[in-house]
Formats: sequence, C-alpha cells, structure tokens
Amino acid sequence: MFSGKSIARLEDARFLTGRGRYVSDIIPPDALHAVVLRSPHAHAVLHGITTTAARAMPGVVGVFTAADLAADDLAPLPCTAVVASVAPMVVPPRPVLATDRVRHLGEAVALIIATSATTARDAAEAIEVSYDPLPAVIDSAPALGAEAPQIWPQAPGNKAFRFLKGDRAATDAAFAQADHVVNLDLFNNRVHAVPIEPRAALARFDDERFELIFTGMGVHGIRRQLATVFRLPENAFHLVCPDVGGGFGAKNFLFAEYVLALWAARRLGRAIAWQAEPSEEFAAAVHGRDLRAKARLALAADGRFLGLDISSIADMGAYLSAVGPHCPTNAFSTAMGGVYAIAAMHLEVRGAFTNSLPVDAYRGAGKPEANYIIERLVDKAARQLGRDPATLRAMNMLPNAPHRTAMGMAVDGGRFAANLAVLAKVSDAAGFAARRAEAAQRGMLLGRGIACFLETARGAPGEWASVSVDASGHAQAAIGTHNNGQGHETSYAQIVADRLGLTPAEVRVQQADTDLLPNGNGHGGARSLHLGGGALVLALDALMEKARLIAAHLLQADPAALAFADGRFTMPDGERFITLAEIARAADNSTSLPEDMTPGLAASGHNTSDLVTFPNGSQVAEIEIDPETGYARLTRYVAVDDYGRLINPSLTQGQVQGGLVQGIGQAMLEDIIYDRESGQLLTGSLMDYALPRADDVPAIEVQLEGTPTKSNPLGVKGSGQAGAIAAPQTVMNAIADALALRGTTAPDMPATPEKIWRALQNAPSPERN
Repeated sequence: MFSGKSIARLEDARFLTGRGRYVSDIIPPDALHAVVLRSPHAHAVLHGITTTAARAMPGVVGVFTAADLAADDLAPLPCTAVVASVAPMVVPPRPVLATDRVRHLGEAVALIIATSATTARDAAEAIEVSYDPLPAVIDSAPALGAEAPQIWPQAPGNKAFRFLKGDRAATDAAFAQADHVVNLDLFNNRVHAVPIEPRAALARFDDERFELIFTGMGVHGIRRQLATVFRLPENAFHLVCPDVGGGFGAKNFLFAEYVLALWAARRLGRAIAWQAEPSEEFAAAVHGRDLRAKARLALAADGRFLGLDISSIADMGAYLSAVGPHCPTNAFSTAMGGVYAIAAMHLEVRGAFTNSLPVDAYRGAGKPEANYIIERLVDKAARQLGRDPATLRAMNMLPNAPHRTAMGMAVDGGRFAANLAVLAKVSDAAGFAARRAEAAQRGMLLGRGIACFLETARGAPGEWASVSVDASGHAQAAIGTHNNGQGHETSYAQIVADRLGLTPAEVRVQQADTDLLPNGNGHGGARSLHLGGGALVLALDALMEKARLIAAHLLQADPAALAFADGRFTMPDGERFITLAEIARAADNSTSLPEDMTPGLAASGHNTSDLVTFPNGSQVAEIEIDPETGYARLTRYVAVDDYGRLINPSLTQGQVQGGLVQGIGQAMLEDIIYDRESGQLLTGSLMDYALPRADDVPAIEVQLEGTPTKSNPLGVKGSGQAGAIAAPQTVMNAIADALALRGTTAPDMPATPEKIWRALQNAPSPERN
C-alpha cells in the first residue's frame, strides 16, 4: 500500500531539474506580445485616448481601446456569486477595457500588441489619455457614509448588498439572558496572495476555435465565463493550464487580460502572449480579506457560550469579482462560531463599493475571517472573566458526535476537545510560566496565544475523473481539479497505484485541460482529494468492474470467482491468472471482449457529492515582544490538527506549514495600503509589502491527530487552506497576552512593531509582571 505513506513528490524531479513547464516556457518565438495600459487614478472620468504616436512606433502591431472592442459586443466580466441580499445585489458592468470612467488604480484602459514586450511597453508610454480626476473613497466604512463619493449610480450609498443569516430573535434572547457580554471591533486586513509565478497567458485562434493556455487553478469554470463574455458556445474554447507556480485562490478567476489576449488572437490571426509584471499583480490582479466587524459574544455565568452576533462591512472594491460577494457572506456563515456549540447566532454583512482593486477569494475565502472573530472574542472573554483560555474553550466545544450548528452546517464530528488536550502537552503549557519569567529577566514580554479553527472544506460541489490502462500496464488518470503546488500528481498516483497494483511512478496524472474531461471544478476550497479523489475512486470502481468482466471472459470463469491482487486477476486454483496489461491489450480488440462492450480499458466517474468536510485543530503561538521597540519575535508555533485519513502525511504537513506561514504573515507583516486621499497604492511591490522570511518563522511543529470523515470514500479532509485560517488569531492572541502584561490591548492586524510600540506607549498603567 502506498496511501498513508510519505513518499517523495513525483513531480519534484522535473521541477528541480528545470523541466517544469510553465506558460513562459511555451511561448513560441513568433508570438506577439501584449501589454495593458492602466489607469494611474483611483477615480476619474475618461475623456479620450490618443494612440497615434504609439501606433506609428516600429514593431507595434496594434493599439486597441474599448471603442475597438465594441464592434464585437463583448459582455462584461461576470460575477458568478449568488448572494441572498435583502435587496437585489447590485452587479455593475465590469468592462474588459474602461469606457467612460475608471474606478480603481490599475484598471485596464488600452491594449498594446507588439513584436516584443519591451516594444509594447514603450508604446504604452506614448499613449495620451485625458482624465478628469474625481474624489475617491478607499475605506469601506466611510464609503457607506452619506458624504462619500458615489462610485456607481445604481448603487446608492455605495452599497452592493446586505446579507442576513441566522435567528435574530433567538440571538437577541441569548444576549438578554447573558451574564456576560464581550464586544470587539476587528479588522481583517487586505492582503495580496503573491504567488511566485505572476499571471500569464498564451492565446491562439485557429479553425474558429480559441485556445487559452494560462496560469490558473481550473479550466472548465473559466471556459464557461469566457463563453459568456464572447457570447459563444463553450466548445468554441479550449483551455489548458500547464504547471502553475502557486495560486492561493487568486488564479481562480477570469481576468480582463485573458479576454484581451483571445480577442487580439482572433483579430490579428497570431498567437498572443501576455505576462504580468509583479507590480501589475499588486495593482490589477485581485486582493483578499478586508473585512470590518463589530462582534459580540454572550456568556452564561458558568462560561457557556449562549449567542454570537456579528455585523460586518466587506470591502468589495470597485467591481464585484467572480465570487467576491460569496466570501464574506455564504462562505463566512458556514464557519461562523468555529469549533464551538453556540445555540444562537446572527450575521449581518454589508458589501461596500470602494475605489480599490476588487476583493475575492484568498486561501480560506471567508472562513479565516469567521474563525478570527470568534477566537479573538473567546480570548477576550477568558481575560475578562478571569478564566483559563484553554478550559473556557474546551467546555464550549462541539461534540465529537455529529452536530448541526446554528447556521445549519452538519458537522460530522472530530477530535475537538481531545486535540486541545494534546496541544497542552506537546506545547509544554506547564512550562510556560518559567519561560515567561526568563523572558522578563531579559526585559522582554512573552505571550502565549491559544486558538482553534473549523474549516468547511468543499468549494464547488461535484467532480469528474477518468482512468485508463494502456498496453504496458501503466495507468493514466485525468481529474477535473488542478495542481498548483500541492503535490496532486503524487497523492492521486498513490490512490490509483494501490487500487491497480502498480507503483505511483507507473501512474500518469493529467489535469486542467478542457478536452480531457467533460467538466471539472478545478482547485479551490480544499476540495481536491475530497471531491476529486472521490471521483477517482468511482472511475477506478468502474474500470476494475470492466477489467473483471474482460478477465472472466478471457479465462472463461465466473467474474465473482476471480481474486485481484498485485495487478492481476487470479482463478480460485491460484494457477491461472491474467494481468491488467494483458487485459488492456485484449481490450483494444473488440473480438476479445464480451458482447456489446466498448473497446479500451478505460472508465470515468462523476462524483455528485455536495458534502462538506470539517478540518479542525488547536494551535499555540508564543511571541516575545521587545517593549522598547515593539519588535515581536515568534519563538514557537505548535499545531495539533485533524485532516482525517492521510494519503501522504508529508504533503499534508507541507500544506499546513505553508498556510500557517501565510497566516502568520497576515497577522504580523502583510498589508495592502492605499493612500486615503488619492487612492494610490502605497504597498505596490515587495519593497513595501512585507512577506515573512525564513528568519521570521521558527520551526513549525505540526502533529496530525485525525478522525476519518464519512463524507468521501477516502476519509480525507481538506488541508490546503487550514493553516491560513488558523494562524492569524493564534498569533494575535499571543500578542494580546504579552501586551496584557502592560495593561494594553493588541492592535489590528498586521501587528507591526510600530503598532505594538504605540500600543505600549498608550498603556494605562505601569509595568506589570
């Protein structure tokens, strides 16, 4: 058996030897290159664009504006999210190129096509655009104010939607009977995913069919959206993603540049290549998070949680991105309350338009925000009531048995309180007082933060897969998900190898090609092994049933009498057998098959499941703060998590550790900041946007203590997003614990040295130990 073992990633051999195949590796020499001219203003009337000088430059093949696109009647970029807004959600048209107005810095204004990217960039500099700047509003709360500049006439007060969920009356009753109420105003800061590979695309148009090779996280969904924009059937588009250098949610969407590249390929009859500059990714791709919340938790005298009430404002940016409105509403609500049994909950979300880049899914997509709020509330409750943070959590946790939350989620169980107990032991909770005393002797403030998390992992429901065996006995598996760094080629191969009696090296995994499968929902929502693996099991079931029938036909035996092991079907006498390779060769000849059987040893599976898995865990961070400078050093991080049955434990460890580092980065370093007056992006490159480095993070300790789920045949739970969901509150609770020694509270994320130093300067009391 290979499943359950930490075998080395199969795909790493080609990555480490320079044989990875990314979009930039497959651009043909004769391709034309596209560059997009972008708005330097956050809000302005677009009066006119003069392209004469640019068009005349050597090497420039074309310069196009919205007026050129108009003849082809392209539809706006779609928002696919469905949100049950109190009044109908306002979805303004999002043009591929700006028409009469620009509404955020970096909005696409013109397309330049040239024989080289350098020439196209030079031509962009020669374009003259007449703007009339308008007042801009950047922050979501002021955007909803009466005096704010109006971004869209159809959205009075800049309100995109108002979402309500939960039992208002029951929640009010819970607070009315509460002995204690804890309140917090929290901000989940805006961040950028910063995948190591910027977005890129290669577009062709041949024989009345488009081809798009791009850096994405799925192909079928993007194809559906392209069909909408071009007003063509889906089969007019062939989409492929080669190797992808990270995504974290940010590559799940249809971007204007992909539409422009395809449009230009058809217009000019040439292959068109587009590669984003890193600065374009910060200003013009997509951002994540940006949620302001007023939250309150009701508690009984004995510490039981009675009710949770959250009222939030979600910054949507200037347009509604594909699934942007889904994140702070539908997705958030599924994880509201986290790992705790809270009988009454209510959520209100107001979506606000601002003159900023649209916000959409980023690793966790609503679930990090929900978990952050409840865990910060619980931590404040423990401090306010004088209770031990771990004990207060344990007494309120979900039962290990199936439980339906107040928001309607059917949690199928887990090791909630048990893992919290394991965490205390492996993180040496008993020794913390001594560590704090030692830090104090050095003039440092040591804080310990505990936090838990509950993810609701699924993403889009349903998935497709196919499996075939060739004449050599090797297997090919095609799956509708897509790998962008997780190690899918290895974990899927382990599943196939176990079932077919092969080694993982004898399995080829293919993904992200619309010609391979009729449909697929790509990557996103920690869904791949849960739903993609489930589809693969169905395909393997069908393949093995077909192989059994062929084997029985060739051996002249009863199918039920055959035993399968080590890649072959064997007769009851143990003497006669036939291998999968022999069956595959026979399957190519219809005369060797049972009557009415289709040639080929291949089968497909469609997993129709809409079930959710519930990864969860308990984590601890210890942070040392220098009160003289505000510098915070993360000295230890321990996670005890439940991801169900593990196909490859080392891959799970890697996914969790990567997510934890991203969550640590959001809590301590990362921040997308716009100038509040001009709307200019102040953190538009890695010179100003701080990512965690190796020396910012200690050796992360992850202990996997899982319970298999019944939501899929593999018993797995998604692990791709969990770290980013758990780490922010764990880190911030540790900072809050350290600052409480000086009688002050934690700032909003990111807790930079300056913010911590200012909090210490505002401490109401002298040093306390």
